[in-house]
Amino acid sequence: MPSPVMVTVRYWAAAKEAAGLAEEQVRATTLAEALTLLRARHADRPRFAPVLAMCSVLIDGDPVGRRDPASVSLREGACVEVLPPFAGG
Repeated sequence: MPSPVMVTVRYWAAAKEAAGLAEEQVRATTLAEALTLLRARHADRPRFAPVLAMCSVLIDGDPVGRRDPASVSLREGACVEVLPPFAGG
């Protein structure tokens, strides 16, 4: 099993508000592991998990899309961006 790596998580719009911060770091091997750790870290913020569930995720600018988060490996220093759905157009 690969060793966990440190990644930066950046929150945008409603995700930033729900997390109570714009950016943080987490150590994980996969996106699924990172998301689980983030949910636990913000368990005291009731809006965080529901907002996170609606968000799109980009890793180093590449959309994760519908891929299983458990299949998405993280690399040291990656930037994970959490973007809620945007209205308008």
